[in-house]
Amino acid sequence: MKVLDLEQLVNVRNTYSVGGGAVTASDAGVRLTVGPTAGDGYANAQLDDYHSDGQMRRRSPLRLTVRARFSHEAGSLRGTAGFGFWNDPLGMTGRRRLRLPRATWFFFGGPDTDMPWRHGVKGNGWKAATVDAGGSPLGALVPLLLPGAPVAALAMRSWWVYRRLWPPLERLLGVDEAEVTVNMGEWHDYALEWRHDRVTFAIDGQRVLVTKRAPRGPMGLVIWIDNQYMVATPQGRFAHGVVKVDEQWLELAALELTAPV
Repeated sequence: MKVLDLEQLVNVRNTYSVGGGAVTASDAGVRLTVGPTAGDGYANAQLDDYHSDGQMRRRSPLRLTVRARFSHEAGSLRGTAGFGFWNDPLGMTGRRRLRLPRATWFFFGGPDTDMPWRHGVKGNGWKAATVDAGGSPLGALVPLLLPGAPVAALAMRSWWVYRRLWPPLERLLGVDEAEVTVNMGEWHDYALEWRHDRVTFAIDGQRVLVTKRAPRGPMGLVIWIDNQYMVATPQGRFAHGVVKVDEQWLELAALELTAPV
């Protein structure tokens, strides 16, 4: 993999920082830092290749390889962080048309986050994950189902109903996830291979998730660390906010973005 500097991040167009977040050179390559923050405002350090016209142009097949480490292990890191591809559905880094979420990435959610979208996988921590709400042939049904979502959420507070109703909705939303158990504070080689019919995630050459729930394009490359939390559960719990963090960072020693053979 290529050793990085700030001028050679492969086709990454934008450095986005807010609330004291910073993207700087480090001895290893590039470091994205947030904090310390008091938890009274949003802080983010991010690299992406979103286009200023609101369009995203990354499509499969693509292979992303990253050598990365974090300042903290999963049990101590706060906020969210990760790297991969997504479509920024709420326009958090610019004005864009609202859309349903679509992502394939290594994603971390701190202890305040709770998004248990894959049955049997907890709602926070370090994960390999995909989602493409509206991406399947039945995806056009998602907007039609939204008016009934509050009733379904109440029903899924019953464990019996949840076990029967949620798995089909997972498929409809293109959700798949697997917990990642490596020490985030140590260097690891992460690989994400996104093809039209599957996505393969590997760490240090060992596969951690292979899924046929491959999101469609287009999406954008994103690498970030911030101090936000998000709650979105099948049982209808929704919340979003920011948390107090000490200084924490995501460091990259290498990154490649290539077409897989």
